[in-house]
Amino acid sequence: MAKSQPHALWSIILAGGDGERTRPFIEKWLGYPKPKQYCTFVGTRSMLQHTLDRADRLGANHQKITVVSQAHQGYASEALAGQQAGQVILEPDYCGTAAGLFLPLTYVRAWDSKATVIIFPSDHFVFPEDRFMEAVERATRASQILQDRILLLGVRPTHLELDYHWMNVGGILDWSGGSCVRQVDSFLDKPDRIEVLNALARGALWNSGVIVAKVETLWKLGWQFLPVIMERLERLGKAIGSSHEGQMLRQLYQKMPILHFSHELLQRIPERIGMIEVEGVLWSDWERPERILDSLDVLGKESTFSSETVTTRSSLSSLSSMEVN
Repeated sequence: MAKSQPHALWSIILAGGDGERTRPFIEKWLGYPKPKQYCTFVGTRSMLQHTLDRADRLGANHQKITVVSQAHQGYASEALAGQQAGQVILEPDYCGTAAGLFLPLTYVRAWDSKATVIIFPSDHFVFPEDRFMEAVERATRASQILQDRILLLGVRPTHLELDYHWMNVGGILDWSGGSCVRQVDSFLDKPDRIEVLNALARGALWNSGVIVAKVETLWKLGWQFLPVIMERLERLGKAIGSSHEGQMLRQLYQKMPILHFSHELLQRIPERIGMIEVEGVLWSDWERPERILDSLDVLGKESTFSSETVTTRSSLSSLSSMEVN
C-alpha cells in the first residue's frame, strides 16, 4: 500500500449493511435480494458508486477505505469494477455499527495515526452532490481547530419523519467557511410525534450519519465507551501488514459483541460533538421505497423500477419548500 502524506485526510465508506427494510421491495423489483447500496435506483450508478465518487473529491485514492461484508463480496466486486476503490476491507460478519466503524479506523490508525477521517454511509441519497461536499469540506476544516470533538453533518427537516435520528443543537462553537459549528445538546433516536414537534420548535436537525473527526479522538472515545471492541481491534492493529493479519481478523470476529456506535458512544457524549448544517441539499436515507419515489418526484426524475413495486406511498407533511438545482 502506498504511503500517505503525513496527517492526511482519509475517507471511510461503510458498505457492510444488509438493508433489511428495503429487502422485500428489492426482492419484488429484482426477483432476488440485494443490499440497497449495490442497487441503481436512478441513473447508471449504484448508491455505493455515488458515495465512492463523492469521496474521490477529497483526496488521494489510496486514502479511501471501503468496508464491505464478506457475504456481499460478489456484489462488491461488481460494483467496484472500474472504480477507484482504494483500500477494500472485508468484514467477516456484521457485528453492529461500532465494530463496522472502528475496523477501518484500525487500519487508518496503523497507516497514519494523526489523520482526519470522514466517514460516509454508502446508502444515503444527496442532491446536489457539490453543495453537500462543500459542507463536508467545511467540517474537515473545522476539525483542525476542534480536534477533541466529533463533527456531524445535520440536515434541516423538510417533513415529519419519525424513523430518523434527530439532534437538538445549541450554541456556536466556531465558524468554518461562513458556516457555524453548533454544539449538539442531545440526540433523539426515532422519537414519537410529540417529541418530533417539540424538537422542531427548538430547531432540531436530522443526523445525516456523516462523521468528521481526528483518528485519535475517535480512538480514545472508543476505549472509553467500547473497551470490549477496542481491545480486540488494538490486537488487530499490531498485526496489520503481517502474515497472520487475515487469521487474526477472522478470530476476533468469532465472538465480536454486537454494539452500535450511535447508541453506545455518540448519544452518551453530546458535549463532545459539534454539528455543521448542510444547506440547500435534498437528503434521505432511502430506508423505505416510498422515500426513494418521494425524492425522485421532487427532482422530476424517473426511477429504474416501476412505482407499482411500491405498495404504499408516504404522505409527507412538508415543513418548508426547497429549491434543488
